[in-house]
Amino acid sequence: MAKNPKIKPTEMEFTAAERAYIRRELDQVLSSWPNVADGFLLKVWKTGSKAGQPKLSPPAESLVGRGMMEVKQGATWPTLSFTLTGLDALRRMMADAKLANPVIFAHVRKELGL
Repeated sequence: MAKNPKIKPTEMEFTAAERAYIRRELDQVLSSWPNVADGFLLKVWKTGSKAGQPKLSPPAESLVGRGMMEVKQGATWPTLSFTLTGLDALRRMMADAKLANPVIFAHVRKELGL
C-alpha cells in the first residue's frame, strides 16, 4: 500500500480516548458480540436545533473529523462506520495486545483476519 505523504504516522493511529471508545463499542453487549462491519449505532437528537441529527461523543467527532470513521444513515438509526484508513488503524490496534486484549476482542480479530 502506498503511503500518503500528507498523513503523519501519528495521524494514522487512534488517540487514547478514541481507543477507549472503540473498545467500549466492540465489547460484548449482554450476550451478543458486535461486528465491525455493522458499525456503531448512534442516538439522535430528539429536540432543539439539532433534532434528527446523530449525537456524536467527543471521541466519535474526532474519528469522523480525522477521516477514520463516517456517519451513515441507516433505515432506522444512523451508524458510525470505519473508513478504509480507520480499518487499517483498527487492524494495527487489534494486533497489539497492549492496546486490545486478544481474548476479549477475539471476535473482532477474527473478523479482521488476524
